[in-house]
Amino acid sequence: MGKQTVEAMVEGGKASAAPPLGPALGPLGVNIGQVISEINKKTADFKGVTVPIKIVVNDDKSVTISVGTPPASALIKQEAHIEKGSGVPQSDLVADIRIEQVIKVAKMKGDDLSGNDMFARVKEVAGTCNSMGVMIEGKRAVDTIRDINNGMFAETIKAGKTELSAEALKEIEEKKKKLAAEIEKRKAEFTATAKQIIESMAGQARGAIKAKLIEAKIPTSMIEEFLPADTAAAKPGEAAPGAAPAKK
Repeated sequence: MGKQTVEAMVEGGKASAAPPLGPALGPLGVNIGQVISEINKKTADFKGVTVPIKIVVNDDKSVTISVGTPPASALIKQEAHIEKGSGVPQSDLVADIRIEQVIKVAKMKGDDLSGNDMFARVKEVAGTCNSMGVMIEGKRAVDTIRDINNGMFAETIKAGKTELSAEALKEIEEKKKKLAAEIEKRKAEFTATAKQIIESMAGQARGAIKAKLIEAKIPTSMIEEFLPADTAAAKPGEAAPGAAPAKK
């Protein structure tokens, strides 16, 4: 029959004999329970993250299991305990993680990253943190990259330290809640400002209202949410809503 290959996506540590694995492995004559158990051992570090796996069944029914790695962004979300990154990373910061967690992600990604050594890989992961609005060691990730370039964290990175104390994990969770509260506060302030502008400019052209909202530094995503919808198109011979009257 030759080698048979099964590829699937599973949640780390939670593979089961249910579809897609069970039905795919059943006809291959292997011990499904043992294969599932081995998959869960190999993917235990990716708890809560979906990872790609590849199962090769040889002619003698021996099995080789290889585990791919999810994107760095997924691993960062796992470490930060967040569902998604920031939609506006320039202003809204959603989490603050430790350098040990960045090292852990860099180790998980390994050769999938382009860096030639751990220092380069840690900075690569930090770059992803920056684009997600995830801070590192109380700073914007871009500033942490500069710190690494200046020799900070050199011993920690060289040692490959990834473990955190219970106290550190508690601090990370508290900081995440504080950042979330700050985002909600800013959103409420932007909402109040936007509504005030829109009410004061009632009847004016949509473009003029949008320009005023931009001037007030309302986030683009919120501007589209708050802007009044365009009114119906003008009939032939009539001026468009908000347009200056035609000269006679």
